[in-house]
Amino acid sequence: MGWEENVRKVTPYVPGEQPGDKKVIKLNTNECPYPPAPGIRKLAESFDYNRLRLYPDTEAKKLSDALCAYYHIRQEQLFIGIGSDDVLAMAFLTFFHSGKPILFPDITYSFYDVWADLFRIPYRQNKLDEKFCIVKEDYMAENGGIVIPNPNAPTGVLERVDVIEEIVAANPDSVVIIDEAYVDFGGESCLRLIGQYENLLVVQTFSKSRAMAGLRIGFAMGSPKLIHYLKDAKFSFNSYTMNMLSVELGAEAVRDVAYFKDTVKKIVDTRERVKKELLGMGFVFPDSRGNFIFAAHPDVPAKRLFEELKGRGIYVRYWEKPRIDNYLRITIGTDEEMDILISNLRSIMENKPE
Repeated sequence: MGWEENVRKVTPYVPGEQPGDKKVIKLNTNECPYPPAPGIRKLAESFDYNRLRLYPDTEAKKLSDALCAYYHIRQEQLFIGIGSDDVLAMAFLTFFHSGKPILFPDITYSFYDVWADLFRIPYRQNKLDEKFCIVKEDYMAENGGIVIPNPNAPTGVLERVDVIEEIVAANPDSVVIIDEAYVDFGGESCLRLIGQYENLLVVQTFSKSRAMAGLRIGFAMGSPKLIHYLKDAKFSFNSYTMNMLSVELGAEAVRDVAYFKDTVKKIVDTRERVKKELLGMGFVFPDSRGNFIFAAHPDVPAKRLFEELKGRGIYVRYWEKPRIDNYLRITIGTDEEMDILISNLRSIMENKPE
């Protein structure tokens, strides 16, 4: 084996498929179906590209100013990273060093166990109940940290803030991370709790509701002490937190509140309509508060639906994993895209074998 004996070997995260054919209907990676705020295009076109020869502002001040104004927080309560994945990875690296297992759900974002393995952090996956809700008592045990996505992915289930607060309050010696990637689509943020609990970190992203997955902008909000430790780790790893263009365009996205709210409303309205359509076809699913629906049909296997939809140029997400191998996660697209999905699902099911 030689040098390979000393290689840190991990099983990497597997993202949703990115088909090269632009004609497909892509409902498998929870991207926003609408473009970013209109001012972003104007700003990008007028950007002085000569500036790219310089290093960016390490504090990403234009973006941080916009975020602080929008969320009514102070600079020392904000951390900006290259997508929420970068923020979460830095949080794992910074806060989970006790040697005790960190806790997160068994059905959840599949990057959590990847980071834990990469950083050699022990972990325990607590089983969701039959409705895909967390069992709060499972998070009262001794631990080295807690990660809870809210709303959860891929289920879309939203936990009440008072339940989250009970967990945070019961774990004063652990950092509790609430991953709110989908909170804008119908969830209540835990942001209001960061002033009360020094151990709470709330993480959000521009990739979903702000339609900027391609620019990789994520951020965390928490107590000044937590943010200080997170910045120390980040700046020891890479001191240039965010590229210039992302800072400029990200700030513009935050400033255009009306466009943001309109985009979110369109997605939510479509989601609620599609829920009714799916129910009428016999599908079952938890009540999603994300920009997706996690649906199963009692008579038609999810794998078959996944494969037949893909053959028709419609991509949804499927995992061949325990407890969820009969579910599809369907991203909410435009109304036109969802109408095509529904039509194709009906067509597939009408031809289902007896």
